[in-house]
This record gives sequence, C-alpha cells and structure tokens, in this order.
Amino acid sequence: MTAPLLAELRRCPTCNRWGGQRTLGEDGSTVELDPTNSRGACHEGPWHGSLRGPRNACGQWRCWVRITSTA
Repeated sequence: MTAPLLAELRRCPTCNRWGGQRTLGEDGSTVELDPTNSRGACHEGPWHGSLRGPRNACGQWRCWVRITSTA
C-alpha cells in the first residue's frame, strides 16, 4: 500500500473551499490525501467547479477550518 500524500499549506487540499477527500493528521496541521483519489472540486473559489489536485493553488486560499496550527 502506498503512503498517503501530504498536502502543503496554501495548496488546494488545505483550502476550506476544496471538496476532495482528506483527513487531518494527528499533529493538527498535516492533511493526508488518498493517492488514488487526490483531486477535488473547488467550491466558491476562482476555480469553482473544476477538479484541483494537491499541487494546485490560487490567490484566494482559505485555511481549512479543521487545521489547528500552521507551525
């Protein structure tokens, strides 16, 4: 089994507008993605409705509300 992908801060999977499958790591700031399903739709952002992956970003990023620390 492949290890889950880790999303970087200010990338789509750490954005509150991103609709993909993700889980929050034990540290409260790491976002883990399923490597076989790492894309999700943008909701209400500039890429609204388009599928965005772990390396995508935009200028209207909003920190996912479940992330407790950015340190």
